[in-house]
Amino acid sequence: MISIDQAILAIKNACNPLLKETDLKVEKSIGYVLSQDIFSPIDMPPFRQSAMDGYALNMHKDLKYHLIGEIKAGDNHQMILKKGEAVRIFTGAPVPDSANAVMMQEKVNATDDKIVIEFNLTEEHNIRPLGEQVKKGAVALKKGTKLTPAAIGYLTSLGITEVSVYKKPSIAIVTTGNELVKAGQPLSYGKIYESNSIMLQNALYNLDFHDVTIHKIVDDYEKTKTELHSVIAQNDLVIVTGGISVGDYDFVGKALIELEVEEIFYKVKQKPGKPLFFGKKEETLIFALPGNPAAALSCFYSYVYIALQKMMNREVLELPRIIAKSISNFEKRGDRPQFLKAIHNNGEVEILEGQNSSMLQTFALSNALVFMPDTVSKISLNDNVEVILLPS
Repeated sequence: MISIDQAILAIKNACNPLLKETDLKVEKSIGYVLSQDIFSPIDMPPFRQSAMDGYALNMHKDLKYHLIGEIKAGDNHQMILKKGEAVRIFTGAPVPDSANAVMMQEKVNATDDKIVIEFNLTEEHNIRPLGEQVKKGAVALKKGTKLTPAAIGYLTSLGITEVSVYKKPSIAIVTTGNELVKAGQPLSYGKIYESNSIMLQNALYNLDFHDVTIHKIVDDYEKTKTELHSVIAQNDLVIVTGGISVGDYDFVGKALIELEVEEIFYKVKQKPGKPLFFGKKEETLIFALPGNPAAALSCFYSYVYIALQKMMNREVLELPRIIAKSISNFEKRGDRPQFLKAIHNNGEVEILEGQNSSMLQTFALSNALVFMPDTVSKISLNDNVEVILLPS
């Protein structure tokens, strides 16, 4: 059995970035990471652009100007202004080369073909210069940038329709247990509805990993071995839930040994989630999580999350941790470090009732985990505690 820190370090050392590239349409690239620098094909903005509604001026010493026309956003004619002339202009519209400032409309008195401005401007005032955001040929986004909605909007504004990105891992979720029944089917005595696969699948979806398949294995050794052999061969990451303990019908550990999966660690000194396995076969990573749902999800956020970030070649591998003030009392049993389901709000954190590893009701309300190290046995009201913020 190893410590939490040892387990995290082992995962970081064992995981390698996938670095497999693929080309995607920009609109389908959310959450991916750029595998190449992107160079802007245009200046942005591609012309001198008005920053507001007002009047474009060819400035002179007087405050009075002769109004000669109007330019709307999208107009493509180039008007020529003489000294002392102005045009009505709107936000985003092209500013004529002969204009050298834009006065906002609130500072102008307009009558027929004349306007009077309140004061003289400095040159280029309220004009967005050509290429203000990015120049043609310059790097628009660097290799390694994660594509967010804003990044996708930015690339689209440059006319870019396709990007080269790192492929996301293919992931298999494997559930084990004769007692498991799919939701929607009749629930006979001795059976429970299987929730881990849907829970983990949606945790992955929430992190923008969508190449996810679900596989169910009954408690039969040969079938367990055959199915695990298949999913390990076909995926970059395999997540097994249940069957990893030492019961008579827990066949996962034995099957992984026979399949020559390298065991990197098995069992972590923690609560919940002590019977956690992490291994590797060639480049495929294998996590065997506890079958209890809350324990499985805690292990997912504490360990599988790190592996996913490393596979995607991201710089930040762990969920954010902060210090917050406890508004609860909690006393720990035993000496294992513990992850406690909690609600964090505005610098305060409430440790919830129902910390049993099989209980998802409490986890359903949580947006954080309070980490209680082995050196701490009790948390009191107003104590500062370490909080792990869960993905929203």
